[in-house]
Amino acid sequence: MTTHKLNLLGKKCPIPILKITKKFKEIFKGDIIHVKTDDPKAENDVEELAKNISIAILKKKKQKEYLFFEIQKL
Repeated sequence: MTTHKLNLLGKKCPIPILKITKKFKEIFKGDIIHVKTDDPKAENDVEELAKNISIAILKKKKQKEYLFFEIQKL
C-alpha cells in the first residue's frame, strides 16, 4: 500500500476532481491519496465521486484555509 499526495490548493472546479480521477487510474487497489484543496465545491464533488467510482473517504478534515481528504482505492 502506497500513499500519494495531491496538493490542489488554488485549483478550482472541475480541476480537483479531474486530478483525483486521473491519479485514481494510476494507483493500485488499497493505495491511499491525501488531497488538499481550497475549492469550496470540492467537499460535495469528492463525496459524489466516491459514489460513482470505487473509492472510500477514510478521513475528511476542514482546516481554516483548506479541506483535507484521505481517500482509498477499493
